Amino acid sequence: MSLLHIDATHVRKLLPAKDCIQAVREAMIAFSKNNVHVPLRNSVPIEEGKSLLIMPGACKELGFYGVKLISLHTENNHKGLPTIQGSIILFDYETGEPKAMIDGSSVTGLRTAAASALATQLLARPDAKTLGIFGAGLQAETHIDAIAAIRPIERVLIWARNYEAAIIFAEQQSKRTGLSVQAVTEPEHAANTDIICTVTAASEPILKGEWIKPGAHINLVGSHSLSAREADTDLIVNASVYVDSIASTIAEAGDIITPVQEGAIDMDHIVGEIGLVAANNLAARLNDKQITLYKSLGITAQDLFAAVFIYRRFLSLNR
Repeated sequence: MSLLHIDATHVRKLLPAKDCIQAVREAMIAFSKNNVHVPLRNSVPIEEGKSLLIMPGACKELGFYGVKLISLHTENNHKGLPTIQGSIILFDYETGEPKAMIDGSSVTGLRTAAASALATQLLARPDAKTLGIFGAGLQAETHIDAIAAIRPIERVLIWARNYEAAIIFAEQQSKRTGLSVQAVTEPEHAANTDIICTVTAASEPILKGEWIKPGAHINLVGSHSLSAREADTDLIVNASVYVDSIASTIAEAGDIITPVQEGAIDMDHIVGEIGLVAANNLAARLNDKQITLYKSLGITAQDLFAAVFIYRRFLSLNR
């Protein structure tokens, strides 16, 4: 038995943005059609700011099951290290043979951005051209690539709590992508865009509904606990809300559950899961003035489908 190891460098080469978006599309459709078994992730607290996440998933039609094991160290960004590190292990569905161990941090970065891009592809206006990013880390970079792969982005505005970091990031991304990427001092400037992605470690709202212009689309990505949120209640109330998983939303989405607890909305305010939109079983945007919002928590189906794509492409290129 030979276990294939695929590192981060190979992951990025084997899984370009458009292919990752397609893999995530298939994952979300399979999830919403109950063709993939994905229990809620198990988070094991280590100490303040440190936890171990265990995320299993299985899909008979795909021919694999697997588990993602990742560490989450929120202070690593101050040490020049990734906040998320770990691996995805793939097993053959029929025999249980371990087939591959794939770098988990790089897959997480790519598939998370791809999920936002899928939601943007389905929900944002076709003529959306400006992108606002809240955050200046790995997810900010992968989100620029993924969103630019599905919309004709002409300008990117970056806001981060550390303005100097935002300036450095914007300069790097301008050179890397050839896009017009600019750091802004105030969050409302980044919010005055067609597409907004929040990829921060904020525990309190950094994005306010009063800043959002009609017709915008928002991807809320950074928070993943009931005690944290990136958007205020006003934004949630005034947006058409889509999620990756209703069950995960109830368990982990402070962005949505806090307004529910406040009595500002009820769970029926959620239009539905993005996989149903991808499968053409649920309505997407209704008009150019509507504000649409996708709350991303990330589910193992995305990791599983992305990892299988990487594994199969690796084999096809190395026969």
